[in-house]
Amino acid sequence: MNFVQFLLILANTLMLVAGQFLWKYGLMQRDKPFESLRTILELVFSPYILGGLFIYGCATVLWLFIVSKVDLGLAYPIQSLAYIISIIGAYYLFDESLNGLKIAGCLLILAGVACIGLSAKYAA
Repeated sequence: MNFVQFLLILANTLMLVAGQFLWKYGLMQRDKPFESLRTILELVFSPYILGGLFIYGCATVLWLFIVSKVDLGLAYPIQSLAYIISIIGAYYLFDESLNGLKIAGCLLILAGVACIGLSAKYAA
């Protein structure tokens, strides 16, 4: 995998997280989003939810391109960086908790991604 491919995977990951953040924000704008069919439809057609769906659609097209060029066993684990990005982003954007166990989990994910990346380097 080269640097450009890594950047494409990172862009895909950031798009997925951005879509999730838009969904979360869109849900936060509603008092009872799942109270009735009407409130569900209003939720689905809100700009934040639609924006998140659009970004997810673009991310899917990019992902199809990525997996046509990069081994799935390498690309998919790198995408797990989304967990780290979302935990940090949720802390800053949504005031969600960040504690030692979450940080330890993030470090374990980073270690795993590094091991998989190194395994690809030495397998070639």
